[in-house]
Amino acid sequence: MKYFLLTIVILLVNNAYANAQTNIEYDNKTILKTLNKYNIPSYDMLRELVIPESTLGNYPLKGKYFMTNTQDNSVKYIFVGRVNSCRTGGCSLSNNSTTDSNYEFFDYLVLFDKLKSILQVKIYNYQASHGHEITAKGWLKQFVGKDVNQSLEVNKNIDAISGATISVYAITIGIENNLRILKDLPQ
Repeated sequence: MKYFLLTIVILLVNNAYANAQTNIEYDNKTILKTLNKYNIPSYDMLRELVIPESTLGNYPLKGKYFMTNTQDNSVKYIFVGRVNSCRTGGCSLSNNSTTDSNYEFFDYLVLFDKLKSILQVKIYNYQASHGHEITAKGWLKQFVGKDVNQSLEVNKNIDAISGATISVYAITIGIENNLRILKDLPQ
């Protein structure tokens, strides 16, 4: 009986942990700290944007877009979302499903100015077992200045990282999709 109860408790804890991982944490302390650097002291200064299905097209949205409520801020748009990354030897990026157990993930933040150019990219919740090199500020800086009129391509205008190939391609595709969706949003 004792082992049965212990097994049930372990299963419940594991299930709770697995369920907690499936949700993107939009009110993360790291996000607020980053927003503070741009004079956005609270989430009250943001409003969530509803993205029409026609704008999404073939680009899956794994996150939310926000717009700042102030006109005097350098940040106009914010995307907080998730990128699936493959477990070692586990999947193909062409089937980027959020429910597939072959995937690990990382959550990220992209800040855009009023011209829809990238101001900053920050990875704030890296849950994948490999490829953590993409969390380096120096590597992420290469996205700064990219805008809705540019395409992003690994080994052309985005540097590859040996040992983080899947993560590099995953975040590059994710950010390029962010730019494509943002391009169709009103100013």
